[in-house]
Parts: sequence; structure tokens; C-alpha cells
Amino acid sequence: MLIGYARISRGEEQNNALQIQALKQAGVGRIFEESASGGRWDRPILHKMLDHLRSGDTIVVWKLDRLSRSLKDLLILMDKIDRAGAGFHSLTEAIDTTTAAGQMMMNMVGAFAEFERAMIRERTNAGLSAARAEGRIGGRRKKLSQAQRTDISDNASPAEKQEQKWQDFIKLANQLALASFQNVRLKLKIAPTNPKSFALFNPEK
Repeated sequence: MLIGYARISRGEEQNNALQIQALKQAGVGRIFEESASGGRWDRPILHKMLDHLRSGDTIVVWKLDRLSRSLKDLLILMDKIDRAGAGFHSLTEAIDTTTAAGQMMMNMVGAFAEFERAMIRERTNAGLSAARAEGRIGGRRKKLSQAQRTDISDNASPAEKQEQKWQDFIKLANQLALASFQNVRLKLKIAPTNPKSFALFNPEK
């Protein structure tokens, strides 16, 4: 059975009419239509079509990119179709995996894809090796300098240092509060008040 798949991307103004016309002229009996990006794997209509595949069926598309815009996903889909005992036919590119020539074409596409992945891995490893040789390490840049990290470590222990720093902080906060109050008092001509009553922190309480 010939099974057609017609797809347009979301937001595109055109419709599937041209694709459907070409599929019907090719003798396709059932057509699955979908509106989704060809770069996405999670296309419900596509997977529904794959679930309906039976041995001896042939999936027909107008162009190869209607099935997928990702070469990696395309090869995965081709493997699924082959495992189901079905074939694949692209009308525009004249690729038909039910023929020996079509199978050879898809094998060549898969070989080039694997070669490209191997070249990318090789270039990546060479780049990392060169960076390590120059003393550069991958990953995010450190937020803190060594001096800052040492300072934080020193401030975290021992407990006596922490207590002293806390007392210094309380003293400074109270001084700032008193200065602010005195400034307001002078502007509003408020009578003097006991400064201790305006302390933000009182460690004795």
C-alpha cells in the first residue's frame, strides 16, 4: 500500500495542496497531513503514520525535506521504515528504496552522515587537545579569583573570627542608624534622645 505524508511548517501561508496533488498522481491511497516544523522529532501525525506501517507498504513524500530537515532524524526514520519491512519513495529526488538504486542512494547518504560526524569529533578532540596544551581548560570561567576564594575560606572559620566580624557589623550598623536619626532630628528640630534607643542591633538582648 502506498502511504503519503504531506507537511508544511507552522505559520507558513501555503498549504498542502501541491503536495497532495503530486501524491495522488503517484497513486497514493492514504495521505497523512501535518503542520509542524521538519526539524522537530515530536510530530504526532508522523509517528501515527509510522505506527500504521505494515510489511510491503511504501511511504511516499513530495520532497525529502517533507519527511525531515534533520539528516540524523531522516536516517533514524529510514531505519524505522526498513525495520517495518516497508519502503520509501521521494518523488522530487526520485529516491525509491524499494529498488536497488534507491537503497544504494540511502546507504551513501548514511555513509556521508557518519563521515561528517566522525570529522566533527576529530576536529573537536584536536581543538580540546590544543587548548589543554596551551593551559586553557574548558567550561565556565571562574566567578571568583583565587584571592577572593581564599578570603571567603578564611572568613568561614574559625568561629572566633566570625563572631568578631559580626560584632563589627553590628557596631557599624548602629553608627549608621544613629547618624541617620541625628540628621533627621536636626532638620525637624526634634529634642535629643538617648542614642541607644535607636540601635538597630543590641547584642546584649
